[in-house]
Amino acid sequence: MFDDLRDLYQEVIFDHNRNPRNFRAMEDADRKVEGFNPLCGDRLTLYLKLDGDVITDASFQGSGCAISTASVSLMTEIIKGKTVAEAEQLFKQVHEMVTGKDEEVNLEAVGKLAVLAGVRDYPARVKCASLAWHTLDAAIQNKEKSVSTE
Repeated sequence: MFDDLRDLYQEVIFDHNRNPRNFRAMEDADRKVEGFNPLCGDRLTLYLKLDGDVITDASFQGSGCAISTASVSLMTEIIKGKTVAEAEQLFKQVHEMVTGKDEEVNLEAVGKLAVLAGVRDYPARVKCASLAWHTLDAAIQNKEKSVSTE
């Protein structure tokens, strides 16, 4: 199963890096948080639009490596229509998955985000994959205007 997941990981990373979804500034965003990975040089600005506790829109701008770009692109697709609590749960699941803390990847729980599990084979790239998710967490908490993976 994990060989198939590795192949899919490479395909999805390549696709989302070349054609990132939701790559745009959002002028009327309710939340705007910057994320930075000093190790790799990845930078992103995440924008969220909320209706009560539902994320109605998500977008980003920035530049980074293929893994970072693909991760934020996937994330912005997945969180649209989710409640803040659901997005927070996804953050926890993805973080555990990419850091290897959750050895058993529940593919159904994370859906197509399961492709990011492949990053655990490359420990130096975990921060690339998790930058978007830490930035989302900061936006959800509405505590910080910028986050760093260091």
